[in-house]
Amino acid sequence: MTDMEKGFLNIVLHAHLPYVHHPEHDSFFEENWLFEAITECYVPLIGVLDRLARDNVNYRLTLSLSPTLISMLCDELLQTRYLKHLHKLLELAEKEILRTRNKPEYQKLARMYRRFFLNTLKVYQEQCACDLLSTFKKHYLTGKLELITCAATHGFLPLLSVSETAVRNQINVGIETFKATVGFAPVGFWLPECGYYPGLEEALSAAGIRYFFVDTHSITHASEQPLHGVYAPLACNNGVAAFARDPDSSRQVWSSHEGYPGDFDYREYYSDIGFDLDIDYISPYILEGKTRVNTGIKYHRVTGKNTAKAIYQPRSALQKTKQHAADFITKCQQQIDTLSTTMGHSLPPVITAPYDAELFGHWWFEGPFWLEQVLRMADEPTNGIETVSGVDYLNRGFSLQVATPSASTWGDQGYFSYWINESNDWIYPFLHKASTQMEKFVCELQGLSVSPLQERALNQAVRSILLAQASDWPFIMKSGTTIDYANKRITDHLARFNYLHNSVRSGKIDERYLTALEIMDNIFPDINFRNYCPKATVPVSTLP
Repeated sequence: MTDMEKGFLNIVLHAHLPYVHHPEHDSFFEENWLFEAITECYVPLIGVLDRLARDNVNYRLTLSLSPTLISMLCDELLQTRYLKHLHKLLELAEKEILRTRNKPEYQKLARMYRRFFLNTLKVYQEQCACDLLSTFKKHYLTGKLELITCAATHGFLPLLSVSETAVRNQINVGIETFKATVGFAPVGFWLPECGYYPGLEEALSAAGIRYFFVDTHSITHASEQPLHGVYAPLACNNGVAAFARDPDSSRQVWSSHEGYPGDFDYREYYSDIGFDLDIDYISPYILEGKTRVNTGIKYHRVTGKNTAKAIYQPRSALQKTKQHAADFITKCQQQIDTLSTTMGHSLPPVITAPYDAELFGHWWFEGPFWLEQVLRMADEPTNGIETVSGVDYLNRGFSLQVATPSASTWGDQGYFSYWINESNDWIYPFLHKASTQMEKFVCELQGLSVSPLQERALNQAVRSILLAQASDWPFIMKSGTTIDYANKRITDHLARFNYLHNSVRSGKIDERYLTALEIMDNIFPDINFRNYCPKATVPVSTLP
């Protein structure tokens, strides 16, 4: 850090989607979650990184890629289906240009969407060769983008902690997946839903992790009063560092009342032609021709309550991103100026600002441009701010306070209530039972020979457990969106586990059915069932 810089800004984007993979269907609605994120978030983010690299902007940004998202981005079936989806959007944009020919302001936006989709196609298919991970890795190799990961299926670790094996398996399989696809071991870890409980740092340390992220109150309610609040990480007793979310920078972006995305000049997410236009016209582009869904073509801006939505003005919106980026940087400067007088040069303050990556572009269309302006402004030498990653800060060698964070999440009310309540508490006895059965069976098999067919079935059984443990399903049950799908995913994966477990024990494995399960749930190809045991301390690569 130069003399001009008094503190650090640590921006973290967490990119995650649940594993949705249904080769048994020609198309599947929930796959749109991935397609929308690629179009509106991941490809625009690559555009941001490319422009920053072109202009030699000195920045640091952390991107967490969940193993389920990594697996879907690498899947050839989903890549093919995404291209088909993108061509469908281009067809719709062309139709919109014709439909709006007598409405110049709307036609101007329709042409904008056609350019947007054409650019997305060019970046995805030509520049990235349908491989977004390689492009993110390219930016990692420049030293500007830090890449980290999280638990295998985004399992909510505090509620899985009745089994240390279940927690360890979520962590280790996640890290191994990241290593196998990205090519190196991450040193940082995103706890799913920022869900932490005391002692979790032991499993993280054993997996080679140096730091993780928690919500504000995890640090402010730590075992000892933090000397510097959330503006310096705490070192757990084993040395693994916990960075806490800064509430001010979070509120500026997340708050529905005070946050930037709610500005009246920004695009309105909920005004989409998939819901607004005549059903006969829009039917080829919605679910099964009858269920209305978002198409991504939206013509209105946020405007205000109790007033008709005004038409979207992209130039005004982009100008507003510059104003809001300047406001964000100014507020960071003010925080750092105040904090640096009390913390001093021996431990400069770090503002940790973690966000869901999908906020940028998907929910907040202009979000990627705001982020780009923030990183550009932070690089200006007069700002007194240096952007860093968690490992950058730790590598400075600052002496950290030792304390244990408190149990917490970044969900509603700050603890575990969103993931265990009257809508979803029924799932946990079944999850714990499956984990216990798997652990017991694997321990019984230690030292015994296993046939190739049995090995396949046992590995698939572990995949089924992991997929059932995803935090997305109880979240959806509580939030009330696509509840039937979430229920079906949980029950299907548990039923698959029960079948596989029982078939191996009975010696009656239906290989055709096993093959079908492997095709449907083809995640974690290098998984090894032997690691689902408390005594499994030998690396996978050295097992017989």
